[in-house]
Amino acid sequence: ALGMDKALAKSVLRDHGLPIVPYTAVRETEWKEDAAAILRRVRRVLPLPLFVKPSNLGSSVGITKVADRAGLPAALVTAFRYDTTALIEKGIAGRELELSVLGNEEPEASLPGEVIPHGEFYDYNDKYIDGKTGFVIPAELAPKVLAKVRALGIAAFRALAASGMARVDFLLEKGTNRLYVNEINTIPGFTEISMYPKLWAASGVPFPKLLERLVELGFERHRN
Repeated sequence: ALGMDKALAKSVLRDHGLPIVPYTAVRETEWKEDAAAILRRVRRVLPLPLFVKPSNLGSSVGITKVADRAGLPAALVTAFRYDTTALIEKGIAGRELELSVLGNEEPEASLPGEVIPHGEFYDYNDKYIDGKTGFVIPAELAPKVLAKVRALGIAAFRALAASGMARVDFLLEKGTNRLYVNEINTIPGFTEISMYPKLWAASGVPFPKLLERLVELGFERHRN
């Protein structure tokens, strides 16, 4: 439930000391009452570029990349078409990494993979229509970064009280090599070509075995 609301998930991750992308959340009522105050607040706390997205949505629906301040109002209006809360995030230039987590009380992390978007970011068209995105499985990472991604993925899974499965997405900032937990997907795509099972296959857990493990975890949770 927490994973479905990006703003709530971020606040929980932050309270657990995990590195998240700088952001501010805006309610539609706040925006309608005093748009100028919201714009001043964003200017004060977040540098360009920005990403604006609905708090409760997936598949990159309603997301806008904002390159200049003049584009922010339209981006918020777009986000508010889909939700009563919008998230405004600092745009991080770098690599997009994804990690599969499996388990209940003792979760395990797969090897991470890298998403290489065809456009400016991994948007709806790229995900479902054009299909020009590239994937590197497993991602080519230094051993220290690899270990940190896996540790942060498990920490995020635990912080949000996830169980069974989740995919945790990261941003690795260019220049600083700073890792950010971007978000958790508690019901990730699960076809044979989806990242979640592909990452486990690369980590030595083939699709049929992964299905069996998830069924076992469901029974285990029910018993508990």
